[in-house]
Amino acid sequence: MAVVQKALIVGALLGAGAGLGSALFVLVTPGEQRTQAMLEEMPAQDPLRRAEAARTKELLLATLQEAAATQENVACWKNRVHGSGGGGTSA
Repeated sequence: MAVVQKALIVGALLGAGAGLGSALFVLVTPGEQRTQAMLEEMPAQDPLRRAEAARTKELLLATLQEAAATQENVACWKNRVHGSGGGGTSA
């Protein structure tokens, strides 16, 4: 009998915790109108920012394609200015 009573108590506590968690979730989440307003305020929705991000991606892709097309190691420049740190060799 004690096992059944303990199981019922554990079940009731778990149910109460789930109910409390669900209630808090409903209270914290914004409504549909607030969600739409937040999406409109996001910087990614600004056409100027989207164009800037697209241009940045294009430049990055071009740089990666150029690096892939050459045999030069772009991570370790050989034409460093003296005294710029590193410890690599300079030409």
